[in-house]
Amino acid sequence: MSGILDLLNSPVGKQIISGVSSQTGQSTGKTGDLLSMAMPVLMGAMQRNASTPEGASGILNALSSKHSGGILDDLGGLFEGGVDQSVTNDGAGILGHILGGKQPAVENALSQKTGMDAGSVGEILKVAAPILMGVLGKQASQNNVSDASGLASMLGNMSGGARGSQQQSLIESFLDADGDGSILDDVAGMLLSGSGKKKGGLGGLLGGLFGK
Repeated sequence: MSGILDLLNSPVGKQIISGVSSQTGQSTGKTGDLLSMAMPVLMGAMQRNASTPEGASGILNALSSKHSGGILDDLGGLFEGGVDQSVTNDGAGILGHILGGKQPAVENALSQKTGMDAGSVGEILKVAAPILMGVLGKQASQNNVSDASGLASMLGNMSGGARGSQQQSLIESFLDADGDGSILDDVAGMLLSGSGKKKGGLGGLLGGLFGK
């Protein structure tokens, strides 16, 4: 099972980056940089949600019904003429669910890190979220994931590969630096901290987390 950053480097990932770029008028370079930062953060937030029985049940229901992966079967159609508002509305709902009140902090931090205005960041995330759910839905179907344990394993593998708990603990600390259990509480500080400046910004930091 490939990781989410592997997906962005694949032909499908390049098609996603190109399509999202044309949707927002941002360069493919900036869009790719943003998605490489944002996707792991969204994955980590989803892992947090999946850690409770209610959260896991909600995600599994979404993956087996609305987000079974069909969105990936016609990416050309998705982006042709602009992404349909129903897709971005769906994305807004997904972001609100997994990020909650932390969404503005995440968008502002990503904005400052990429030099992209926060409005464009928000628009890109609204398109990226349904695509991410589609990727997860396809993986869940292919691997017969039907319970919380299987979901947790799938999300863990896609977030950090099979390298185990060390990566997971690093991601946990990235998402909740002050240890109060609140999703993404310190994401702005982590994204903008000096530790992220090695190896070309946050991409380098996440590269370290994900063993790249």
